[in-house]
Amino acid sequence: MRVHWTKNAINHLADIYAYISENSQIYAARMVDRLTKHSEQIAAFPRSGRMVPEFQAEDIREVIERPYRIIYRIKPEQIDVLAVIHGARQIDQHMIN
Repeated sequence: MRVHWTKNAINHLADIYAYISENSQIYAARMVDRLTKHSEQIAAFPRSGRMVPEFQAEDIREVIERPYRIIYRIKPEQIDVLAVIHGARQIDQHMIN
């Protein structure tokens, strides 16, 4: 199945890169690479991620790449990565839109 990274999720990746690169561009690039590689897992096994506890919706799931949560929505035609959020943050609706 096709995985589509939303603008919101891409902006989150850019913010993560910018934050980590203040100390190391190498580690920032590695983290973004690790996060984006989850597209392969999500594409092959969309339901491998757990349901997001804050939403309890069957179609909204997440995979963990510590310390981040990759939140995605399963649609019939594709999977949308909605957000990449630090695990210590509370999630609310505006974060995934």
